[in-house]
Amino acid sequence: MQHQSSSPERKAPEDGRYQHVSTPFLPGNDEFPEDPAKKRPRVTFNQTIQTREVSANDAPKNTPDKAMGIIQENVRRAIYRHRDPNATSSGSELYDQLKEVFTADPKKADNSLYSYDVPDPTTLKYHLRALHSQVAFLDRNCSSLVHAVIGSEWLGRDEAYVKDFTRFLGTLAAAQGTYMGAIFRMLSTNLAGIPRGSANLPGYPPVPASEYYARAHMAVRHIIGKVPAGSGSLSPVLSQNFPYETESAKSYVAYTRNLIKIISYAPELQSEILALITDKLVKIDVQIQVDLEDFEDEFGETLLNQAPLDADEEADDDSDISDDEDDEELRVQGIKENIHKVDGMLDILFEFYSHPFETGSLVDKENTLLLLLSHFRAIILPTYRSRHPQFLLFHFSQFSPKLIDLFVEECMKIIQSKLQSSIMRQSAAAYLASFVARGAHIPGETVRSVFDMLLACLDRSRADYEASCRGPDLRRYGPFYAVSQALLYIFCFRWRDLTVAAIEGDTMDQIDDLAPEQVSFPPHIKDSMLGAIKSKLNPLKICTPGIVTEFARISHHFNLLYAYTIIETNKRLRISTFRSLSSFGNPNYAQVEREVRAGDHLGYQLDAYFPFDPYQLPRSRRWLEGDYVEWRGIPGLNNDDDDDDDSGVDDEDDDDEDDDEEATATDEE
Repeated sequence: MQHQSSSPERKAPEDGRYQHVSTPFLPGNDEFPEDPAKKRPRVTFNQTIQTREVSANDAPKNTPDKAMGIIQENVRRAIYRHRDPNATSSGSELYDQLKEVFTADPKKADNSLYSYDVPDPTTLKYHLRALHSQVAFLDRNCSSLVHAVIGSEWLGRDEAYVKDFTRFLGTLAAAQGTYMGAIFRMLSTNLAGIPRGSANLPGYPPVPASEYYARAHMAVRHIIGKVPAGSGSLSPVLSQNFPYETESAKSYVAYTRNLIKIISYAPELQSEILALITDKLVKIDVQIQVDLEDFEDEFGETLLNQAPLDADEEADDDSDISDDEDDEELRVQGIKENIHKVDGMLDILFEFYSHPFETGSLVDKENTLLLLLSHFRAIILPTYRSRHPQFLLFHFSQFSPKLIDLFVEECMKIIQSKLQSSIMRQSAAAYLASFVARGAHIPGETVRSVFDMLLACLDRSRADYEASCRGPDLRRYGPFYAVSQALLYIFCFRWRDLTVAAIEGDTMDQIDDLAPEQVSFPPHIKDSMLGAIKSKLNPLKICTPGIVTEFARISHHFNLLYAYTIIETNKRLRISTFRSLSSFGNPNYAQVEREVRAGDHLGYQLDAYFPFDPYQLPRSRRWLEGDYVEWRGIPGLNNDDDDDDDSGVDDEDDDDEDDDEEATATDEE
């Protein structure tokens, strides 16, 4: 009688295929103990034993435990042989077949050319569970298999498989930390948008977008729960996987919303995530301003107000539009797309920040505003011509007098700090002026307090600079001119709050009913402003002409001071700056002279940059309703009324004024 060996581990066939070996009854096992008195029979191999190959899809359907056992053994064997440096080529084939189980594209299951290679859901689930049991062995040697699994389709499958996959990711991240980055990259990519067909896989019910993203979040949350330090690996990945500039507004908005969702279960990442969103937001916003410079102002305003782009508005390659017009149309579409990105992202941020300000305690509000201020200092303020992100501060700072004070203090600290660059100080002055001038919820007491602080700052700057000053010079005295322009701008919008009548308790309407001669201002306002205007620093030459003109009209109307004589003189003023070449380190020249002719504003005048000019993004502007001080006309002073001295306020160049110019100069040691 011939007997088959009962070795506990079946030898894999030479061809490396998954196999199920039918094993007949073997005497000598525990159920049937041998008689020790009998001689052990000689063991030989029966060549007629039948074997059959079992492919990935050929596991017995009616015996799930048996099928699971077979697959588990095959997976174990594939990993073991792949990690064995002495393994034969059949081991590699087994390993490659295991990878193919996960790399097979389920979206091609209905395609007759591919369906043979696509495992059915049950087989795939068994392989995943088998792989889960081998996680401890999935080191760097098995990275190709692990990456195949991580990159496989899973979010669009049934709920049971999604849960199995999530558990696998958590165990893998905990046991093999080297894969943490790859796992988070895969998950963050799926938070930026749903790949085509991934939420509608053949053989599975469609998965709504909200459920698709919720599944990805479930995995992120599970991993962070199992590996608390994992959030440190997640943060840089979220930054790296932010959609590229060329990607759609839909992708930007989806990713932003999902980043905000992560904060709810990983609050330790709040500051980093919000800083990331703000940084991306500012960059897109500035790009919009750069792109709009090539168009007329009216056209730019129209673009900002337009509704979201429709599909039929896309440029048609087959149309009769010329190449030049085609290029311009593409540029317009790009600007529109960026506007929708900024609008959608800001709408999400307004909604996120609104919760602590509307329902939180005073401490919650202060902490949230301090977070916003940190982003203001690090991201918004240093960025040239940011247009919209700063309105988060404009809106939420006005929720209480305490919050208003926090923003004012932040700006004043920067304005007065000599450790800050001149550009930063000028920018802070512009933000403070625009905030106080435009903030509808800023009380009159605060307006007067800020105005007085700026006047004191102006007096100190004049005292520091005037003795050595030979004439107006924006480069040398930038902070002085920035404070001057801030005062002029605030005065134009909030002059009513600065009057003696307002201090005594009159309302704005009551002040409007006063005759011009009945309107008066505290004496220190006139003293400080007149002293600065008449100084050699000559701020009216450097400040934005439109603001200077409006200030001159209002101050003259109320007999505060008369600025038209200086404005007329400034029209004939040529600014020359003489620089010692020692400052350039070049001994070959004795001096360099830069002349800026009257009317040539570039280089010597402050920008007409007021960060809180009216907000026009169509979706998110709803958050700012009621936040603005709109321009109110002045009774008895119409724009069309020209005083006898008003005619010369125009900042246009006079072609025949060269012979009458008066020169000033600034020496630099």
